[in-house]
Amino acid sequence: MKLAAAAYKMDVLDSWEAYAAKLTAWVEDAAGQGADLLVFPEYGAMELATLAGPEAAGDLEASLHAVSERIPQVDALHAELAKIHGVHILAASAPVFDPEIGPRPVNRARFFGPSGAMGHQDKQIMTRFEREDWGVVGGGPLHLFDTALGKIGILICYDSEYPLLARAMMEADLILVPSCTEAAHGYNRVRIGAMARALEQQCVTVMASTVGDCDWSEAVDTNCGMGGVFGPPDTGFPADGVLAQGQMDQPGWTYATLDLDAVSRVRKDGVVLNRAHWAEQAGRDSPAILRSLS
Repeated sequence: MKLAAAAYKMDVLDSWEAYAAKLTAWVEDAAGQGADLLVFPEYGAMELATLAGPEAAGDLEASLHAVSERIPQVDALHAELAKIHGVHILAASAPVFDPEIGPRPVNRARFFGPSGAMGHQDKQIMTRFEREDWGVVGGGPLHLFDTALGKIGILICYDSEYPLLARAMMEADLILVPSCTEAAHGYNRVRIGAMARALEQQCVTVMASTVGDCDWSEAVDTNCGMGGVFGPPDTGFPADGVLAQGQMDQPGWTYATLDLDAVSRVRKDGVVLNRAHWAEQAGRDSPAILRSLS
């Protein structure tokens, strides 16, 4: 299969038609290169707030509502594009007000299959900005999607820094990591997390990033990152685990070709068997015994 990870720059949009044309061009570009799976980043949907005008886009609370109200329309467009091009698409995540969860929005990534069918994954653990300044909350449970490309899980940005979340989807062949980070420190935290999850679970992780400045938003004003695809540094994979990476802060797609059998082989007969040996950590969550050498 061919994987496509986006480094996505958000724009000021003057109409819905402008957004539809932009998304269509991105999907057509990747599909035209033979991509089977397209991964957009965390909070890439925040550009939709500009359709409500600069005042709404620049206000933390108003921008949440402006984007959430557009999501049904956005999802219909993604479903149509997935069907037209016969691809899987992880849409850019967005704040969504879901009355089944509560009065505050979740950070939700929606996943589309070639039939147009849709599933979604909510972010589990909020960053300090999300919880302290923006009021975005953790959402529904983790899901594992059974697709023609294999079993696919999603860990949104900060979630990728927590190994037990990845372990909960230990059957995943691929874990998608949509990300939105404002500085190299944040980008590298998520990248290191994505690479560690690939090592631990002996799977492939696909990281997408927002890039560029958005001076119209207090929430996503600065963005740093690039696309990347990572595997375990073991049999059948590159020595550093990097299958592909883009150029820092340069918009566009990063592509990698993957033989999914490589995941099965490394899990069965790798030089190390991290995934299989995970259970040997049982009971190790208690503090280490403190001993004095003085």
